[in-house]
Amino acid sequence: MGNTKEKAPKTYSLRITENALQNIDDITGYIAYIKHQPLNAIRVGDKIFETINRIEQNPFAFRECEEIPTKTKIYRKAVCMSWLIIYKIKASEIIVVGIIHSSRSVSRVRKLRKVK
Repeated sequence: MGNTKEKAPKTYSLRITENALQNIDDITGYIAYIKHQPLNAIRVGDKIFETINRIEQNPFAFRECEEIPTKTKIYRKAVCMSWLIIYKIKASEIIVVGIIHSSRSVSRVRKLRKVK
């Protein structure tokens, strides 16, 4: 009856930096080989990628990263178990810059600002 045009949700391309991929490898490697829990390492890796997929679907659903303050609030963080997935939102791209344990110091999070 009425002419209501529904806007399609904006789609973003997702890019995972080498740093973030190395972080995932370090996390799962530590759990599998140092803690001797290979099944748990698989579970944690799957959860991290599941959260990254949720970020791609709705990047603004997660909180701003207070540790990296910007005027445009492009840095965000998603919590996955006890890890923080830090990402930034550009025009049409989501860039996962790093994954760190939530108990790490704030300075470690701030260093992710320099990741390209």
